[in-house]
Amino acid sequence: MSLTRRSFAGSLGTALLLPGALSAQQDPVLDAVRSTLFGSNAEFEQGMAFLVKRGNPDVVPALLTGMRYARRRGSDIVKVMQTLTGESIGQDWFDWMLWQENNPQIVPHPSLIPFKREVLLGIDTNFDVFLKPKYLQRDKMRIRLEEIAWGGVNKDGIPSLDNPSLIPAARADYLKEDDLVFGVSINGDERAYPLRIMGWHEMFNEVIGGVPVALAYCTLCGSGILFETQVPGRSKPLIFGSSGFLYRSNKLMFDRQTHSLWNQYTGKPVVGALVGSGIELKQRPVVITTWQSWKTSHPKTKVLSMNTGHRRNYGSGVVYREYFASSELMFPALVDQSSHRQKDYVFAIRQFGAARAWPLDAFGRSRVINDAIANRPLVLIGNDEKRAVRAYERASHKFAASGNQLVDETGQKWTMTEEALVGPGGAELPRVAGHISYWFAWDNYLGDTATVYKR
Repeated sequence: MSLTRRSFAGSLGTALLLPGALSAQQDPVLDAVRSTLFGSNAEFEQGMAFLVKRGNPDVVPALLTGMRYARRRGSDIVKVMQTLTGESIGQDWFDWMLWQENNPQIVPHPSLIPFKREVLLGIDTNFDVFLKPKYLQRDKMRIRLEEIAWGGVNKDGIPSLDNPSLIPAARADYLKEDDLVFGVSINGDERAYPLRIMGWHEMFNEVIGGVPVALAYCTLCGSGILFETQVPGRSKPLIFGSSGFLYRSNKLMFDRQTHSLWNQYTGKPVVGALVGSGIELKQRPVVITTWQSWKTSHPKTKVLSMNTGHRRNYGSGVVYREYFASSELMFPALVDQSSHRQKDYVFAIRQFGAARAWPLDAFGRSRVINDAIANRPLVLIGNDEKRAVRAYERASHKFAASGNQLVDETGQKWTMTEEALVGPGGAELPRVAGHISYWFAWDNYLGDTATVYKR
């Protein structure tokens, strides 16, 4: 499968095979939008004429759903949307979705809920656990229903790894030295999770160093975020999976206890029973680096085994090869590219009540950056070739590189660990959680509320 945006979006046109189970509808607007997929030619023509005469663009979100799957009727649906909006956008679903994102003032007609449910349940009946009508009301959601897009797989079609098998570093002969891994160390428990495996699973649920955690890896937005899964008010840790849905080219994960949908990027529930609960998953530090670098500095590390219980091609550079090599997005998301290209990498921190990003290429000029977030002084140590960045609080110190160590303004040497910077007399400066991300995801979710380091 080609993983460019247009070929992928176009290939979905035959995914919807069967009409839904709804009987004849009383709502003429719902009847009209249903005709895009489930009506005869005469019913479709009558329905489109009705919507044009009605003259309200509130049906465009539903028509966009019909357009994506009704390939033979797509051009006729576009003509109706052009008439209702006065826009001259062409035949590309991708471009219409961008227009929709950029026009939040258009409140969808209530028929969007039953129609979108019918369409998505026609793809996978298991989606019903995420799409209960009582949770799809506009005032109950933290995202826009019209922007939730099917990602091309069923529920759990990208299977999570739950307490997967790990092996000692010496037995990981399948790994190449320059393979990238997610490196995690909690309370001395050191683990490595190769991206070439995690790209097929995008989620693990583990207990590391006695702490229940989940790594949510969104391949589309280039971010792997480590979250604590034991949250206040719940007796057991949350267990997460991949829903099969996207929002602005970012995966929507779900918890298996309530089937609420969560924004992978923010760690907050956005649809379902947990919306309004105040829950926000706490981040833990994680680093991307090469296998050689991680095993050298962590010789006792354990590493993910290829015996995952699933049959996938876990070879180097296989998973999402075309997407990672392309400058295009696979799914629509608006992004400001005036300063950064949409798939440029940044290192992202959301802590201390603020959010800030550092372009990864800034570390090609200086391995050590002394900066701050929300008036909290930080030092960041990065390697743009390995995609590795670690951040620590620095108090009143200012650091520079000295071999594999840091030196402060007095010439005292400090050692980097996964938990803290360790200095003279055992003084410690704590690690600060952050993660790598494509620019578009950062800009799309946090662009108006965040700051960016100027190179």
